[in-house]
Amino acid sequence: MEILFPRFELMNIVLIGNYPGDRQQSMTRYAAFLYRELTRRGHNVRLITPAVRVRSLLPHRHRLGKWLGYVDKYILFRFGFSRSIHGAELVHVCDHSNSPYLAWVKGKPTIITAHDAFAIRSALGHYAPNPTGASGRKLQQWILSSLAYADRIVYVSDKTRADFTHTLSISTPSDVILHALNWSYGPAGEEQLQHTLTTLGLVRGGYLLHVGGNNWYKNRPGVLFAFAEIQKQDRFRDFKLVMAGKPMTKAMRDWIRKSSLSGVISLEDVTNEQLQALYSGAAALLFPSLEEGFGWPLLEAQACGCPVITSGREPMMQVAGLGAVYMDPEEPSTAVGALDEVMARREELIAAGSQNLKRFTVEEVIDRYEAAYRRLLESFGTAAS
Repeated sequence: MEILFPRFELMNIVLIGNYPGDRQQSMTRYAAFLYRELTRRGHNVRLITPAVRVRSLLPHRHRLGKWLGYVDKYILFRFGFSRSIHGAELVHVCDHSNSPYLAWVKGKPTIITAHDAFAIRSALGHYAPNPTGASGRKLQQWILSSLAYADRIVYVSDKTRADFTHTLSISTPSDVILHALNWSYGPAGEEQLQHTLTTLGLVRGGYLLHVGGNNWYKNRPGVLFAFAEIQKQDRFRDFKLVMAGKPMTKAMRDWIRKSSLSGVISLEDVTNEQLQALYSGAAALLFPSLEEGFGWPLLEAQACGCPVITSGREPMMQVAGLGAVYMDPEEPSTAVGALDEVMARREELIAAGSQNLKRFTVEEVIDRYEAAYRRLLESFGTAAS
């Protein structure tokens, strides 16, 4: 059994978060979660991020915006970087895509969180559906090589660790620390639920919910294919599908039109409160991802009492546990049987999801981060004051 270190040994920690101009919501929430919870434990924590400077000179979607963002992240951020981490006992880079910052840290223990290896592996040609351009390949090579500067790595699932250690041959000492919920999700109140559903023309239990972006591994076309198979069944003919996250691509919209698929609702810029209501009223979360680093929506759904249908692959199985029904994400017709099972076992699945959440408490997760930090400091020959 792993021994966790006492909480009273407080540390001076600098967290390096993501560049706000990239609008990576999940990574922003992750860094904010660590800052909030470590501070609550009494640690002296600073969260620093590159400022949006030259990137602000252009509209967000401008084709040159990415390059101006690189100026902010990799040139301007370096000025004053040493001062910003002065006094820290350790530096934690919160996203592996920012691994180049590790080389700027001199004489202090460093730890980095690796969330998934998809971009790196895509650049190496491992994923044919997601080719990477020349500049992207160079960036991902830089990110991969910069991981060598880390003294310790935190992986967010066993699958992510396997991708980095076995596939990419990273041998740095590591820990696997599963995420906790990064917002206080729970069953929505009746007023909140009815307001959200009525506004969208939905009825409780009469729709499926998907949460995610348009990354290839999210398999949004597969979500639509699965919903088309479901809607062919008389018992599910009136079901709707809510796609919450990024706007659907033109290809998705064209496919819906050509297939005469009805009842698909696309929502963007959804608040936590709206999402909580959508989870709480859904017949199920439909989450047939091809790959994930972790899969936060699985826990969010379970916290709201929403049954889960997801891929019979890792890390979805590690995260959702017994509180889910599993399907083949590349065989849309298997979603029909999965939904039938949800309807037959609904209360059992909700109870199993609630039980599963006990593995992901905030206190347990922060205990494990503190233990990882202590191991890092001890291996570096220092100790927290």
